[in-house]
Amino acid sequence: MKKYKKQPIIYYTDELNDEFSTANIEPRIIDENYKYKHNKLWDITSYILQNFISMVIKVPYQNIRFRLKYVGKNKLKPYKKQGYFVYVNHTQQFADTFIPSVGVYPKRNFVIVNPENISMKGLKTVVEMLGAIPVPGNKTATKNFIDTLESKIKSKSSITIYPEAHIWPFYTKIRPFKSVSFKYPVKWNTPTFCMTNTYQSYGKKKDKIKIVTYIDGPFFADEGLTPKEMQNNLRNKVYNCMVERSKNSNIENIKYIKKI
Repeated sequence: MKKYKKQPIIYYTDELNDEFSTANIEPRIIDENYKYKHNKLWDITSYILQNFISMVIKVPYQNIRFRLKYVGKNKLKPYKKQGYFVYVNHTQQFADTFIPSVGVYPKRNFVIVNPENISMKGLKTVVEMLGAIPVPGNKTATKNFIDTLESKIKSKSSITIYPEAHIWPFYTKIRPFKSVSFKYPVKWNTPTFCMTNTYQSYGKKKDKIKIVTYIDGPFFADEGLTPKEMQNNLRNKVYNCMVERSKNSNIENIKYIKKI
């Protein structure tokens, strides 16, 4: 794999829990008082912001900054009238907020996020309107969270999940991730897709970086298994596909080295 000309090094110890986001935000508590559902006016405003106003920023940004290209968007077309889940590797702090939404457009997309993402002063409401659904912090909030996910699926929207949970900028492999988030597509028997962001070289000297995002699916868990087994089965199908797709990365912007 070709190294980027100005390659920094990041040392890590735990692929499951290390976080390399530069943001330092104190997360709010997502409890029974958090409002997952809103009135019709709020929802209409959110839709306009998500699918129209924000696209004026999202599309030019990803084209100019990353020359981003989607491969496999045709796989989504048969499911435009269904809700589904999309699993994506987490390698960009800003671009990851909209790569899936542009990829599934014009379907409305929502993203399961950590509470930090809706804790920024002055931006909380905007981030929520752009589709952020924060992970709950207690039992009551969990019920509201599940009800919200179900309503989004029933409204034929897509829900994006970053199973790696933590941001590793420009990481070119797929980190091991847990199967817990795969209980949702199993619960509602929905199609599951994955988007694998890869980093590829271009330019005369092949030292510039672009993102090529591969869309794969739909995936379904094998029948005849217990719910827990279906959850693990679906996770393995998505993980194995993403690992294979990640091999298309051919340039390394940041080198990651595990501490011994």
